[in-house]
Amino acid sequence: MKSIPPNISTIIFDLGGVILNLDQQKSVQAFARLAGLTESEVVALFTEATWLKDFEKGLIGAAEFRQAVRQALHIAASDSQIDAAWNAMLLDLPLPRLQLLAALRPHYTTLVLSNTNEIHLAAFEPIVARTTGGRPLDAFFDAVYYSHLLGMRKPDVEIYEYVISQHQLVAFDTLFIDDMAANIAGAQKVGLQTYQLTNPDRLFNLFAE
Repeated sequence: MKSIPPNISTIIFDLGGVILNLDQQKSVQAFARLAGLTESEVVALFTEATWLKDFEKGLIGAAEFRQAVRQALHIAASDSQIDAAWNAMLLDLPLPRLQLLAALRPHYTTLVLSNTNEIHLAAFEPIVARTTGGRPLDAFFDAVYYSHLLGMRKPDVEIYEYVISQHQLVAFDTLFIDDMAANIAGAQKVGLQTYQLTNPDRLFNLFAE
């Protein structure tokens, strides 16, 4: 593990874009088709949406999220149409990547910290099961944390502090890996070591012997 500083004892991984392949533009395109809007218009509407952050914090449920989407996009889409568009961003979970991360457990405490929501969780659990032969994601890590179950989300410092407290971590001895610059910045505020992963396949280089 020569790419990792020798003091590191715990690694916290993001899920989408790090472990699970993700393409958010596919959801943007799907909602644009549903609403007859440009992709830029859809991005603007979702970027400004406080209800999206509330959904990721579990402050609103799936039904309220779908209704917020209908109102924001001025559409009369069914629940299944909205869920299909929202889940379009979720791609595959390559087995070699998961096997690589599982092999880290004898050397590190490994955790997952993901901004997600109940619709995505219901969709990616079968993706994981297909890859693993039915084993859940938490079978491969010491613990898995989802924002909507915690009532907190990245990049707010409280969610990093919560995970640190749960495992009595030393921040300087903990590496946080995420694909989003804002989430990296949030982790740095609490003293975590960080690595922004711009391509999930680069995990193999990061953990090369």
